[in-house]
Amino acid sequence: QVQLVESGGGLVQPGGSLRLSCAASGFTLDRYTIGWFRQAPGKEREGVACSSRTDGSGGSIYYADSVKGRFTISRDNAYDTVYLQMNSLKPEDTAVYSCARSLYYCSNSGLPPADYTSWGQGTQVTVSS
Repeated sequence: QVQLVESGGGLVQPGGSLRLSCAASGFTLDRYTIGWFRQAPGKEREGVACSSRTDGSGGSIYYADSVKGRFTISRDNAYDTVYLQMNSLKPEDTAVYSCARSLYYCSNSGLPPADYTSWGQGTQVTVSS
């Protein structure tokens, strides 16, 4: 059974850091691109970062402009986990963060949500003093 389970969310002060984890099971992680998305109340879902599948020579890593230089996506295929390290957090980063998998490679503009299947349930990140 394919599962993606996010963890690591919580309440943090502005300027603080969190590391989110996306634990994958039921499939071979290196054959899939993993994307992180977030959705704040009343706003559309936003693609935050994308880590391309590592079983071939194509693909790249993508970051939304809003998080570039502050967030880092990484994967540990041996532990079937993809991470999102979030530094210098701002109140506008408050949202539910979810991960999802795709067979497509990331592009310079990321991947649209429609290209992803098997979403996780999400983890809440709240940035507030």
